[in-house]
Amino acid sequence: MAMRSETFLAQVQERGEYSTPQAAERAARTVLALLGAHLVGEVRAELAARLPESFALILLNPLRATEPLPPERFLRATAAWIEGASEQTAASDVRAVLSVAAEAAGEDLTNRVLLQLPPGYDLLFGRPQHP
Repeated sequence: MAMRSETFLAQVQERGEYSTPQAAERAARTVLALLGAHLVGEVRAELAARLPESFALILLNPLRATEPLPPERFLRATAAWIEGASEQTAASDVRAVLSVAAEAAGEDLTNRVLLQLPPGYDLLFGRPQHP
């Protein structure tokens, strides 16, 4: 079952310590567009089904990635897309959005998402890295 939009944004706003829901929404849209470019097939469709519809559509119609981005480049790309962001604030944006998405997805689906991403994304999803 998909998470409600208000719930998703409220959790992103709280975790990212955004002053407005609009700032949380801007971060969520950017991060999910970049994430969608790195996921394929059933995994992307299943994650989209767990997100609010407006965010699911962003995940399903992503920016085009020419290559898988390691976590540090994902953070730089996020910073480049969010006006006034630095790599440090982008890290907070990414962690806020991806940790909420991971909760919406559940353990099994989050593990399958992580299998499609380069090593090191565990922490961005709010999970401890596996040895």
